[in-house]
Amino acid sequence: MKYNTIEDFTCTGKRVLVRVDLNVPLQDFIVSDNTRLKKIKPNLDKILKNGGKPVIIGHIGRPSGNFDQNLSTENIVLELEKILKLKVIFCDTLLGSEAIKASKDLQPNSILVLENTRFYSGEENNDPEFSRQLAKLGDLYCNDAFSVCHRKHASTVGITKFLPSFAGGLVLEELSALDSALTIPKKPVTAIIGGSKVSTKIELLQNLISKVENLIIGGGMANTFLLASGKQIGTSLCEPTLIHIAQDIIERAEILGCKIHLPNDIVTSKTLDGLNKIRSSDVNSCPPNEMIFDCGEKSVEKYLNVINLSKTIVWNGPLGVFEKEPFHLGTERLAKFIAKKTIDGFLNSVAGGGDTVAALNKYQLSHEMSYVSTAGGAFLEWLEGKKLPGLEVLEKN
Repeated sequence: MKYNTIEDFTCTGKRVLVRVDLNVPLQDFIVSDNTRLKKIKPNLDKILKNGGKPVIIGHIGRPSGNFDQNLSTENIVLELEKILKLKVIFCDTLLGSEAIKASKDLQPNSILVLENTRFYSGEENNDPEFSRQLAKLGDLYCNDAFSVCHRKHASTVGITKFLPSFAGGLVLEELSALDSALTIPKKPVTAIIGGSKVSTKIELLQNLISKVENLIIGGGMANTFLLASGKQIGTSLCEPTLIHIAQDIIERAEILGCKIHLPNDIVTSKTLDGLNKIRSSDVNSCPPNEMIFDCGEKSVEKYLNVINLSKTIVWNGPLGVFEKEPFHLGTERLAKFIAKKTIDGFLNSVAGGGDTVAALNKYQLSHEMSYVSTAGGAFLEWLEGKKLPGLEVLEKN
């Protein structure tokens, strides 16, 4: 799909209203992780280089239309100044004459940050009047927040009816990475899908089995698939009501030529804190009164062999409870192997999702992947094959 970009417009002297991802963690009003803020810099630099005056909008948290100083975008201003090395001006409102004046008074080589969009109920309701008022803050609109492109909100969809609109550099970068993973990938493609519940990823699995050669299923999700395959899983987390869906996915995958890989050995314990009573077992010998918290060494070796023969990896979700030692070993070994193959030039690796990003950060491997998406829900919905409303409105006619 072709999208409008900055090259399609003249930015000189124009206010560019830029929707970015400001949803960073805060501790005592201070940014504790500036990863997302760093990512918005290249697009803002390009707008400035093209003579535009960036006016930033975005959200933090879920204030549900209410003011909350803890979630004010004022809290990110100092950190943003350090990253951008430019003057960042803050306006404590989003609509009305004060905000409009602040946008019109903006001087070259400075940036304006407006208040949290979600302090206003019109944002999440995609209210047309709210969108119209929002559009008074700019002459052009740029969406550079892929993470909210799955939301039909005023600042992602509604505003495009009132301003000439284009996709930002970060959005285009994300789309390019995703295309390289599933739309035009180097094959064979292997998808690694973990997490706790099948119910949250049914559509994802159903879409992937038609696009990849291998599907590795880990985490709590694997337990439901093991149960569907006739294995006993003790007292492990699972979703018995979804066994028929797991069986259907297994059957359809075989028809489509996608090989599903499940654990053939497991690491179990009676409780997550039972560190002195950890057992490794064959998948056919799960202790009846214990829970599966990670895959075993044989499973990891099997997965590494599959990855070794792959050209593209799509990863969403850990193999086990990586936050708790020693149930981190499956995820850690997998991450390190993928990172090495990527650095050596043998693999295109695209990873995303909160737990996956957390695991990669824990092992300091994020920069060794081809691309790591922080987009969360939008990343998943794209992998599910869904159209994202925030992208559709930026398509070229």
